[in-house]
Amino acid sequence: MADSTAGKKKEGIWETVKTVFWALVIAGIFRTLFFQPFWIPSGSMKDTLLIGDFLFVNKMAYGYSRYSCPFSVCPISGRILGSEPERGDVVVFRHPTRGVDFIKRLIGLPGDTIQMRDGRLWINGEEVPVAPAGDFVEVKELQGPQGLIPRCVNDPVAEGGDCIKQRFTETLPGGRSHDILNIADGAFADDTPAFTVPEGQYFFMGDNRDNSEDSRFPQEIGGLGFVPSEYLIGRADRIMFSSAGRSLLYFWTWRADRFFKAVE
Repeated sequence: MADSTAGKKKEGIWETVKTVFWALVIAGIFRTLFFQPFWIPSGSMKDTLLIGDFLFVNKMAYGYSRYSCPFSVCPISGRILGSEPERGDVVVFRHPTRGVDFIKRLIGLPGDTIQMRDGRLWINGEEVPVAPAGDFVEVKELQGPQGLIPRCVNDPVAEGGDCIKQRFTETLPGGRSHDILNIADGAFADDTPAFTVPEGQYFFMGDNRDNSEDSRFPQEIGGLGFVPSEYLIGRADRIMFSSAGRSLLYFWTWRADRFFKAVE
């Protein structure tokens, strides 16, 4: 009787191990081929994306590369089943030198010339139009698990006070519009050289223009620079969940108005 009981226990443990194994395999395949979860860790894409937004990245949008797999283990050279991203897409990609995932807005396509002049974006020699869209106001407090403190136009602001940023609606060539934020005139990246995007690469910028490490900063000085096509992971289409707190357990900090919100 004892041997029979022990045998049943071992069989039960083995069945549990197999179930967990296959569940992980299925989850890995789903994550590789279809949708990858992504948590917004910083404020570089405000107010489109806020710290604590949780979304799924559409990995079918641009096809697949080695970076589509966890730990970049896919035996793929270049991209397969690929399609070209569109200007204005919000894209998750692998940083070419740091090996971490970033999320930014696609501004420059191959062959484009991109430049910032006096805080305004120029594409192919034409200034991109902007229109005032009211101030973006948030509470001056620690944000997210990292405890980041937002920068404000009206600094110094006491903790708990209103932190204000100027907001504009920017309309890219092709007609797609999105909000951008401005914190300070004359910031370091408000004036740049003209960048010509090489073939097979892309130029990305954050919507929170004075608080974004993006393609305006070359890799030679530790920045992002141009991003080759094979580093693209997928497109951010919709926010699934959002929490303003430092932990998901703080249910009183959940932002229900952002649940299932489309990413514009």
